[in-house]
Amino acid sequence: MPETTDAGTLAAPAPAPHPDSPSTEQEARRARWAAAGTGVVLALAGVAAATLRLTRAAPALVPAAYAGGAAVCALASLLGSRGRTRRALWLLVAGAMVMAWGDQFD
Repeated sequence: MPETTDAGTLAAPAPAPHPDSPSTEQEARRARWAAAGTGVVLALAGVAAATLRLTRAAPALVPAAYAGGAAVCALASLLGSRGRTRRALWLLVAGAMVMAWGDQFD
């Protein structure tokens, strides 16, 4: 007997998954790795830039902004590795913006 909806009409059958498409679990794992990897790369770049700015004559705000942005990106990496990829993405954007904002004072 075909399935019906509450209104009494026939429900459309669910589409079969494509055999080559990755499963939801694989997509989630890939998103976690991408968020964690991007966070680590941006955090390392921020720490390197803060270290370089500390060795030169720059206002104190510049290395502080790089270090702060690196800390935000490190937090995003941690959240991304735990599956909070949407929050990690927004924190990555915020961390990169803080680093870019600090670069404006250099």
